[in-house]
Amino acid sequence: MDQDAKIDLFRDAYTRLRQEIAKVIVGHDAIVEGTLTAIFGGGHVLLEGVPGLGKTLLVRTLSEVLDLSFNRVQFTPDLMPADILGTNLVMESPDGRREFQFQKGPIFAHIVLADEINRATPKTQSAMLEAMQERNVTAGGEVRKLPDPFFVLATQNPIDQEGTYPLPEAQLDRFFFKLVVNYPSASELTEVLNRTTEGGRAELSKVIEGARLKELQRLVREVPVASHVKDFAVRLVLATHPKTDTALPITNQYLRFGSSPRGAQTLLLGAKVRALAQGRFNVSFEDLESVVAPALRHRLIVNFEAEAEGITTDHVLAQVLKEVPRDPQPVTA
Repeated sequence: MDQDAKIDLFRDAYTRLRQEIAKVIVGHDAIVEGTLTAIFGGGHVLLEGVPGLGKTLLVRTLSEVLDLSFNRVQFTPDLMPADILGTNLVMESPDGRREFQFQKGPIFAHIVLADEINRATPKTQSAMLEAMQERNVTAGGEVRKLPDPFFVLATQNPIDQEGTYPLPEAQLDRFFFKLVVNYPSASELTEVLNRTTEGGRAELSKVIEGARLKELQRLVREVPVASHVKDFAVRLVLATHPKTDTALPITNQYLRFGSSPRGAQTLLLGAKVRALAQGRFNVSFEDLESVVAPALRHRLIVNFEAEAEGITTDHVLAQVLKEVPRDPQPVTA
């Protein structure tokens, strides 16, 4: 199959997924696109917003249009790691002997909805770390592989709400994108009411199965990135590191820590997905710039001054995009 045919297959799958999701989800175009970008990039997604904005509905809808297994975990303060990963139980065999048998937890699915993930205690949150990074679960002294592909799509309430536990930085870094879900507009809210208070439920069709999705994920990684575009991604990430030679004034003023190397990886993969979705087999500067906020906003840690002044990581990243040139300035003697 030639390159143009592969691009057409990708665009067709991406477009059909968007059309099916639009049967249920009203508006939230950037959120839907960001979620699909992470899926095709092979990463996890963190959706943040106040309750009732459709975060859980989006993940459930995605699970219905992808021909993959799906489990939902409602995170609560009393949830234990074994409730997610599974545990060894004593089972009696037909001949009367008793033996330990591992009962898999809900983490053993292609798509796992971690609903209100920041309602659980840090002990339970940490149970997700190995699964999200290694795609393994270690329980009872054995390492068990998770299904492939594997995605964690997590929702969380704003961290200043009562009864929430901020996710540790190591876990945040394992999310491909963090997407902020905002309130709908008047027209979107009217359409929500029309769909949910008058008519029946939309019928959704399966669009992609696991094998085809993995093929498309491999295609994403084949998209070439020119050296000057890759250099731009590197300079964007390095500009977020305070107290270094590459730091910007706003970085030194408001950040304690900058992005990890995973941030640079996410920039390139997200930009590759966007390029394919637009029918191109090369990454542009615009592709990189479009994914900077969702790829890096959860990988920066602001300092006390930023918190006191209400400065967010999105504000810092917007300034980074303004100040980091696409092409480095030539050194003059």
